[in-house]
Amino acid sequence: MPKKKLQGTIVSNKMEKTVVVKVERIKEHPKYEKRYKVFKKYKADTGGKKYEIDDKVTIEECRPMSRDKRWKVVSGIEMKNEK
Repeated sequence: MPKKKLQGTIVSNKMEKTVVVKVERIKEHPKYEKRYKVFKKYKADTGGKKYEIDDKVTIEECRPMSRDKRWKVVSGIEMKNEK
């Protein structure tokens, strides 16, 4: 079974090897058929790399690393301080 991959924006990088990634998706109301945004935050392991707030990244499902951390950052899509 392939691992899930999600794209999101980093909202916190205050932990040493962990970032908090906010993933946005669009749902549709079953009765009224109006679309609306739903957000969920995931803690992801960085593998020692440094990421800034507002960087867009791809995260991938992995084994549990701690109580909350079950994702790892695979790649940075849009980096703020990329030169």
